Amino acid sequence: MNSFDIRTKIYFGDNALDRLTDLPYKKALIITDPFVAKSGMLQMITYRLNDGYTEFEVFSDVVPDPPVEKISIGVKKMLEYAPDCVIAIGGGSAIDSAKSIREFATRASKKETALIAIPTTSGTGSEVTSFAVVSDPSNDIKYPLVSDSMLPTEAILDADLVKSVPANVTADTGMDVLTHAIEAYVSINNNEFSAALAEKAIEICGTFLLRSYLDNNDTHARKKMHVASCLAGLAFNSASLGLNHGIAHAVGAKFHIPHGRANAMLLPHIIEYNSGINKHSKSRKDYPKCVEKYVNVAKLLGVNNFNEITTVRALTSWIQFMLKEMNVPMSVSQCGVDRTEYFNAIDSMAEKAISDACTATNPRVPTKPEVVQILEHLYE
Repeated sequence: MNSFDIRTKIYFGDNALDRLTDLPYKKALIITDPFVAKSGMLQMITYRLNDGYTEFEVFSDVVPDPPVEKISIGVKKMLEYAPDCVIAIGGGSAIDSAKSIREFATRASKKETALIAIPTTSGTGSEVTSFAVVSDPSNDIKYPLVSDSMLPTEAILDADLVKSVPANVTADTGMDVLTHAIEAYVSINNNEFSAALAEKAIEICGTFLLRSYLDNNDTHARKKMHVASCLAGLAFNSASLGLNHGIAHAVGAKFHIPHGRANAMLLPHIIEYNSGINKHSKSRKDYPKCVEKYVNVAKLLGVNNFNEITTVRALTSWIQFMLKEMNVPMSVSQCGVDRTEYFNAIDSMAEKAISDACTATNPRVPTKPEVVQILEHLYE
C-alpha cells in the first residue's frame, strides 16, 4: 500500500508575504544568511512581523553547504531563545540549516516548534520537503537527512524575493529544479501523484527557465520558476531522487561546486547511463523501463524525435544546449578543478556516491566501476 500527502501549507502569488502579518505565533527565530540579513529582503519579513506583533530575533550564521558546527551553534541559539516559530529565509542552505536546527533543538527540548520556509531562490524545493543536507568538511562528506519531522509547517512563495537573483544563480538553481523533477519522474519510487507534479515542473522549466535567465525583469517567468521549484520539491519528497544527486553530493563536498551546477553538469551523463542509449538494443523489449519516462520528458520539452533512442539523445542535446545558453560549465575542468587532484579523488567520490541515500532509488543499480567511469567523463 502506498500513500501520498502534502503536509506543508503553501502560500503563493502576489503579496504572499502578507501571511506574516497574521501569524498565530508570538515569538519567532529568523534563520538566514549574512547576505539576506544585510539586504532589503530581511526588512520585507521583519516589518510584517512587527505589524503582526510577533517578537523576533535573527540568527544569520548560515553558510553554503551548512556544516555540523554551524548547526550546533544554531541549536544552542534556539534552545536559549525558545521561540514558538522558526522562520527560514534564503536559499537551500538557509532552509536546510533551519530544518536541521529545529530538528535537533526539538529533540533536546521536547518542545514542538512551527517552521515557516521562505525561499529566495527557485531551486531546491526545500520549503516542502523532509530532506536537508548538512556537510562534514573535515571528511568531505555531505549527509542527506530525511525525516517527516523536518517538513516545514508553512511555505511562502513570493516572487518579489527572487527578482534580484543573479543570472548565474538563476541558471544553477533552475537546472536544479529540472534535475529534481526528472530524477523524481524516473525514480523507482515514482507514483501517479509525484509524476503529475514532476511533469508540470518539467513543462514550466521548458518554457520559462531560459526566459528567467535572460531577463531579471520577466516577473511572469520568475513566478513560474518559483512555483516549478516547489512542484519539483513535492515530487521528489514523495518519490526521492537518484544517482545524479548521489554523485553531485560527492563532487560538491570535495570540490565545493555549487549543488545545482553539479547536478546540471551530470544530468546528460546520468540520462545516458540510466537509459543505456550508447548500447544498441535489438528490440524495444530490451530498453530499460526508464527510457519511456525519458521519452515523455522529451515530449514535454518539445524535442520528440524519430524513435526512443534518438528521442533520449535529443533530450540530452537539449540539456546541453540549455547549459551553453546559460553559460553553465559542462565539465568539472571548466570549473577550474585541478585534473590530478580530481582524478586522485575519483575512487573515494564513487564510494560516497554509491552509499548516498539518493542513489538507492535510481532506476539503474550502479556499480562502483560504472560511477568511476561517469566521474572520469565528467571531468572533460
